[in-house]
Amino acid sequence: MTQKICVVTGVGPGIGKACCEFYASKGYHIVMMARQKDYLEAVASELNGSATVMPLDVTDEQAVKQAFASIMADYGQIDILIYNAARGCFGSFLEVDPKELELNFAINTMGLLYCARAVAPSMIERGAGSIMVTGNTAATRGGAKFAAFAPSKGAARLLTQSMAKELGPQQVHVSYLIIDAAVDGPFARNLCPDEEDDFFIQPAAIAESIWYLDQQPSNCWTFELDLRPHRESW
Repeated sequence: MTQKICVVTGVGPGIGKACCEFYASKGYHIVMMARQKDYLEAVASELNGSATVMPLDVTDEQAVKQAFASIMADYGQIDILIYNAARGCFGSFLEVDPKELELNFAINTMGLLYCARAVAPSMIERGAGSIMVTGNTAATRGGAKFAAFAPSKGAARLLTQSMAKELGPQQVHVSYLIIDAAVDGPFARNLCPDEEDDFFIQPAAIAESIWYLDQQPSNCWTFELDLRPHRESW
């Protein structure tokens, strides 16, 4: 039986790494994408040879096309794309550098478009596949000091919804995850040093939720899933 392929963008020490570990545990070959080759190689070394390292800037459309063409040439098909690449910055709309918003759009929205366009045709052709997009509550509302971030996440959510409506009838499952929480890891722990463990959401739990969405039958698909710790107010 041909080994299934999972592509994860934005592989870092939180959600991205957890998704790689989870899908590797399910027998998938993992293709890991991020800018930092050294970090990707370190993660790959922990996955017992079931991973391919592919440094990539998702804002480079031509590089994205070439990367996905290479994956399909080597493996034949991609079963799931987890788009986890993201960038954020914060500040008053009166003061923020407009270039920051442009870069957030480039990664959060345009990168998603490039990756989805690269992988969707082969999924459509065989009538199977999943595209899972990680996001957050900034995609649903614009808070104060979020002017350089929320617009790009809202655009990504709407893009994902448009993709889901177009690809669903062609048996390609597209879902968006709203992660309303501080994701456990060194960065979040440093920001919230006095919080107890149950304040944070666990990356492994997010990966398991992505798996749940990925495995849903086509007669019962979820487009949008909210994830938050029980302590989170909403």
